[in-house]
Amino acid sequence: MMNPIDYQSKVFSLGSCFAEHMSEKLAFHGFSTLTNPFGIIFNAVSIQRLVERSINREWFSAEDMFLTNELWQSYEVHSALSTTDSEAYLAQLNAQLKVTREFLENATHCILTLGTSWVYTHQGKVVANCHKVPNSQFEKKLLSAEENQKALQKITDCIQQINPNIQFIFTVSPVRHIKDGYLENHLSKGNLLQAIYNLQQNPNGYYFPAFEIVMDELRDYRFFAADMIHPNSLAIDYIWERFTAKAIDSACEPIMKEVADIKRALLHRPQHQNTQAWAQFQNQLEQKIAHFKQRFPDILLKQ
Repeated sequence: MMNPIDYQSKVFSLGSCFAEHMSEKLAFHGFSTLTNPFGIIFNAVSIQRLVERSINREWFSAEDMFLTNELWQSYEVHSALSTTDSEAYLAQLNAQLKVTREFLENATHCILTLGTSWVYTHQGKVVANCHKVPNSQFEKKLLSAEENQKALQKITDCIQQINPNIQFIFTVSPVRHIKDGYLENHLSKGNLLQAIYNLQQNPNGYYFPAFEIVMDELRDYRFFAADMIHPNSLAIDYIWERFTAKAIDSACEPIMKEVADIKRALLHRPQHQNTQAWAQFQNQLEQKIAHFKQRFPDILLKQ
């Protein structure tokens, strides 16, 4: 591990829902993170476009938006950002570009998680989200390993223009895109894995095998959600343990445990609040938090 994550690190995560799962774990344990400012993005080309926009300050304009189902949307971002107000939507998109660049300027690590090689194009351009627009307006395409590699190379090159020392952690989402078909899903994941493998010469990056952990180690359906596709909390906790061992400085472990204990205590809700036991619990927790902040003033204990 060249530069393990510690409590001075700033971790930027971008891509599929796996990036969000790991970022949520990092945030819970008190690390500084920013995750998917444009919502979940599954393909490398769409990630590339958003990174280039952010780094080069290529602001969104009215031409990048459209109205459908009473909501303003952009084919470049997830529908989670959608609003009914066009001006507010445009302002939000450009605010996210600014936030992304500012965080990347000082980030120490960037987690890039790719979900699929299958993309949809609209008027020749790859979209990040179809926003429930009729399928007839799109063409489906499988990105080759070379096309994925080219997009990833542009992402890393672009970020390193403003932050040459940032470390990249590449992952492939373990979520199977069964709607594409079983064979098609394997082709898709294979192209992603080949693209990342071809980038291994990058001294500022390495591959974390989230995909292989789920497919090869957690082959029992008790590790999957009810849809039998998404890893459940048990699987996510297992991957987090492996990620911690691989990517986080071991010196952080006792602090992480202390943060987690405080967070869980903050989330605790008693059955009866008007009791001496609850008052004593709160008093002890306040003392524990004060003692922690005295020792680690820069670690935020956000709920």
